[in-house]
Amino acid sequence: MTIRTILVGASGGTASGGAIELACQFAGRFEAHLEGFHVRLDPEHLVTAAGGGGFVMPSDGWIDQMTADAEAIAAKAKTAFTATVQRHGLTMAEMPPRVGPSAAWRDETGYAPLLLPRRARFFDLVVLGRSERVVEQPHTDTIEETLIHSGRPVLLAPAQAPVTIGSTIAVGWNGSPQAVRALAGSLPFLAAAHAIVIITIGDKHEDSVASLKQYFGWRGLAGEVRHVPLASRAHPGDQLLAAAHDEGADLLVMGGYGHTPWREQIFGGATREVIGVSRLPVLISH
Repeated sequence: MTIRTILVGASGGTASGGAIELACQFAGRFEAHLEGFHVRLDPEHLVTAAGGGGFVMPSDGWIDQMTADAEAIAAKAKTAFTATVQRHGLTMAEMPPRVGPSAAWRDETGYAPLLLPRRARFFDLVVLGRSERVVEQPHTDTIEETLIHSGRPVLLAPAQAPVTIGSTIAVGWNGSPQAVRALAGSLPFLAAAHAIVIITIGDKHEDSVASLKQYFGWRGLAGEVRHVPLASRAHPGDQLLAAAHDEGADLLVMGGYGHTPWREQIFGGATREVIGVSRLPVLISH
């Protein structure tokens, strides 16, 4: 896999800065095209949602004020994106072909958890931010919906972008299809890494780890393996993060998986724990 196109969600809030910064770094690193994508809040959607699917008559001037606020947030997001793009020396370009890294801006009006996954399907990598405001929450709807419905690897950026990313990569491995897809999406990062650490939680993955190391070998990669015993009172997500931290990782790769009930199948278990508390950039795929 080669990363030629990147989509970054530019919300205009505290989550945007780190995501845009990392996305610009990646565009330069991979000589890719970057699109900043902003979704303006649709006041009519809020009115419908407030009415439980029916119609609620808003107060005088409410929709006008919400529309004006949405315009202001969109302008703020675009200004921040453009400034970061210019600082990284990316050329603005709307259409291919374009030699070298480039960038473009796009905004739409509607519901972000619906529009962003649809747009993300046409990009090799999606970069989304996690604001400090929701850092202890298990997920946001936009992150969850993009992970489930875009079919693309999603890199979750902390609000403050790290100085380096991808020098030491921790691969959270359990042999699942989700972990395999996350691994495939991370190959461009793994190829440039100085060190790769394969981390397993529990003792059920020895056979698949051996196959994974052979897979790495055919690609000219090598990874050290760290087996972490599953502690009875510890959460696997906590153990995975602790092991990645101990190894000095600046990027964690993992599959998006979990447990029943249905809501937890996609965004539960170790996935929920890691996304909820990690300040470490996480590349995740379902």
